[in-house]
Amino acid sequence: MRTLQIILVFCFLICSTGAKAQLLEKLGKVAEKAAERTIEKRVEKEASKKTDQALDSVFTKKKKKKKRKKKNKNEKDSSSDESSTNPTYTVKRSADFTPGNIILFDDQFTKDNPGDFPVQWDTNGSGEIAMINDQKWMRLGGNSKYIPMLKETLPENYTIEFDLFTNGLDKKTSSQAFLTLLIEDNTGFTRPKDWCMTELSVCQFIGNLGVVEKVANGKRQLRNQIGKDYRDAINGKSHIAIAVNKTRMRVWLNENKLIDIPRLIPQNADVFKLAVRGLRDPDGIDEVYISNFRMAKTGEDNRSKLITEGRLTTNSILFESASATLKDSSFSTIREIASVLEENPTVKIKIIGHTDSDGPEDDNRTLSRKRADAVKKMMTTAYGIDSSRITTDGMGASQPVASNATNEGKALNRRVEFIKL
Repeated sequence: MRTLQIILVFCFLICSTGAKAQLLEKLGKVAEKAAERTIEKRVEKEASKKTDQALDSVFTKKKKKKKRKKKNKNEKDSSSDESSTNPTYTVKRSADFTPGNIILFDDQFTKDNPGDFPVQWDTNGSGEIAMINDQKWMRLGGNSKYIPMLKETLPENYTIEFDLFTNGLDKKTSSQAFLTLLIEDNTGFTRPKDWCMTELSVCQFIGNLGVVEKVANGKRQLRNQIGKDYRDAINGKSHIAIAVNKTRMRVWLNENKLIDIPRLIPQNADVFKLAVRGLRDPDGIDEVYISNFRMAKTGEDNRSKLITEGRLTTNSILFESASATLKDSSFSTIREIASVLEENPTVKIKIIGHTDSDGPEDDNRTLSRKRADAVKKMMTTAYGIDSSRITTDGMGASQPVASNATNEGKALNRRVEFIKL
């Protein structure tokens, strides 16, 4: 049926030429309009697509920009975290601590190899030399005591100084973890009858745990808490200073005087020891190190000696290694000399620097002169002494007062001399 209809239509078209023309004309117009609509739709579709792409591009850039800004913020936070993890420490000494001027023992571990126990010390436990920022430190570990091997017994009046570095302390550090400063009646590790201690807590989550204690003839005579919160000061790098005057003992942690007890030291106690206990040593988490350890006898008063004898030599003015930069512990001695000049306005002095024999001779002479100049600068700028009253010179290692073959001798040769003109 459908085939028949097609045939009839075809015949009709053949027979009707005019109608055919009219039909073709109408079909052409329909096709043209259909094509126009198709093109419009295609253009509209492409335009919409391009618009969407443009909008996506705009919003994507905004998102990326915001994300990148957030990343920069995170990078800044990361840098801040790193800074807090590895802070730069500025250590200042207490203004009222005056170091001794006659060296008894001095050890910066320069002759010891990393991983070894230092040769000038004895212990009943463990310890080793480690490198921290190109400086040698002795790590104290386990429940151990450490004894500096002096060649003579301690006098009635002396000072002890050392740098302390703690690492890994946190809220899991035991409240029974301590660094202990001991003065006992024997040079070994047997139980003493006469002893005293200052016990410093390294715990970070509880304060006021440090104690002082005195035992005479086996009987406790004093025990008391230090009563100061020094958790922040002992966490990281700090400086310990000790002054002993017969039975009196004073201890500073940086600028903070922790104790000052007039009759803490028993009569027969004359051996200094360090001890640690309670650290998480098996895991290597709680780390305690010391460096720049120095013991010195307190000699004659610098103020009177310079005026009465006209000459004063001191080893208590210290500098950074191979440098003319003064250490903070030197300031009290320089202030003491400056006060002599303030009280005697007509006195003029000459400052002479001396070094040990390490290094070339010319370099040592130059370094010693720079060190003398550094002392003069401190006296003139910090204490207002007229620079015309002070001259300087440097002798290098040309005038030793002890053998440069030992660390103790070298420490004595590294000195500053003041001469009254």
